Amino acid sequence: MAVQAQPATNASPSPWSAVARAVALLTVAVSVLLTAFAWPSVHSSAHDVPIAVAGPAPTVRQIRVALDERLPDAFEITEVVDTAAAEQLIRDREVYGAIDVSSGAPQVILASAGSTAVAQTLNNIATALSQPQQSQGAKPEAAIRDLAPLPADDPRGAGLAAAALPLVMGGLLAAFLLTRLVLGTTRRVIGTLAFAVTGGLAVSAILQFWLGSLTGSYWANTGAVALSVAATSLSLLGLESLLGYTGLGLGAATMMLIGNPLAGTATAPEMLPGWSGTLGQLLPPGASGRLLRSTAFFDGHGATHPVIVLATWLTLGVLLCLASGLRRRGPSADLASAAAQATV
Repeated sequence: MAVQAQPATNASPSPWSAVARAVALLTVAVSVLLTAFAWPSVHSSAHDVPIAVAGPAPTVRQIRVALDERLPDAFEITEVVDTAAAEQLIRDREVYGAIDVSSGAPQVILASAGSTAVAQTLNNIATALSQPQQSQGAKPEAAIRDLAPLPADDPRGAGLAAAALPLVMGGLLAAFLLTRLVLGTTRRVIGTLAFAVTGGLAVSAILQFWLGSLTGSYWANTGAVALSVAATSLSLLGLESLLGYTGLGLGAATMMLIGNPLAGTATAPEMLPGWSGTLGQLLPPGASGRLLRSTAFFDGHGATHPVIVLATWLTLGVLLCLASGLRRRGPSADLASAAAQATV
């Protein structure tokens, strides 16, 4: 006859020092979270944003001086001779936009799909360029042309910006669940790659066919999402296989508290303070956002750097998993060899 154990009712409560430690830990945690996500947004501004200026050399110099006076250190200017050269730089994702004075009247060429924040800044520049003309009774405003617009169903790019966090969370959840539910390094790696494919198909379909936030090739967008999820998941799996749950926690904290806030998906890496935008592009969340913009709106132009970054993280994760598997297999193989020799 089974006797049900009675719950302990005489357990003494935790000491007040434990309560104080818990409160202190929670305070530090919420402060770190707030700093990680609020600091880049509060200090967001244009600095060294690459743009092109097309036109005769004297006029280009005047535009450069005017921009430096209005927004010091905001732009990194590439001088080109004509409109075609400026447009090619935009399509290749070498610059975010251009100011074209090659035909006399100033024209601002945008690529809002590259960054809505930079496009808004260039819109403000167009307004500033039109003010001297208005005072002289000339054309009322500078012409604005969007070379790579966002989809009509999502003109603010909200879907792509909102997808940044789910992509990171998907990679984290995959690594966490596979370490809890699946045994064997090879099976975990294969499970991660399979989820990357199915997740890429699902996420791209939602963003492109339902929300209308993406254009371009569905299969290219699927490949971008799949590579992003695989890079995040496998890097975390590799850290977990090497360091256990400590490695998984460190990797998750890096992706969530550093990679996601510094990704610049909602704005642009150049809009983040100091070196943070450059660092963000070296982590999977930042590279994922840039790669998806390239496949969706620029026919894959500008995808080389994010592909290299994501492939590096993916390869690193696989190598860590293999190293951990070999390390665990070594003692077992030695014991099996010794047993075989003893039998002989």
